[in-house]
Amino acid sequence: MNRLASLSKRMSRILRHEPERFGVVLDAEGFATLANLLDALRRERPDVTEADVRAVVDTVEPGKQRYSIVGDEIRANYGHSVEVKIRHPVARPPELLLHGTAESALAGILSNGLKPMSRQYVHLTEDRALALSVGGRHGKPRLIRVDAARAHGDGVRFYVANRSFWLADEVPPGYVTAV
Repeated sequence: MNRLASLSKRMSRILRHEPERFGVVLDAEGFATLANLLDALRRERPDVTEADVRAVVDTVEPGKQRYSIVGDEIRANYGHSVEVKIRHPVARPPELLLHGTAESALAGILSNGLKPMSRQYVHLTEDRALALSVGGRHGKPRLIRVDAARAHGDGVRFYVANRSFWLADEVPPGYVTAV
């Protein structure tokens, strides 16, 4: 694994899952100061620079847009398992969204809808290849189509995580179909 990919994994651990373990403080929107993140990273990797962190944001799987830097703050855009729910702006979604899953989870999703499981939100995208990539992490990938416009009209809230991902608290079964 290259140096930046390895650094991205550590940043993910800190910003998405265990900020308190590393002494990082997240605000209500999931932001930490770059200085706080760098202090945490340098305990294990003294040579890490702000330029390295910015390079991770810009170059490691850029289509997934895992992180955002705003001024002197950084956050993981999605995938949090921390107890405090990270807030994202509510927005009108596109008509259709996709969710990638493993074939073994398909029947449960069609019966029960999409639930965040160990994450804070359900992750959705308009990008078929990205959804298949996410779904393939745990077995044969399958796509779920979400009638996002109808769900939104019926009161399901959708949030913008970044230009690649949309989020929802959950999506009831009446809005999902297998592709």
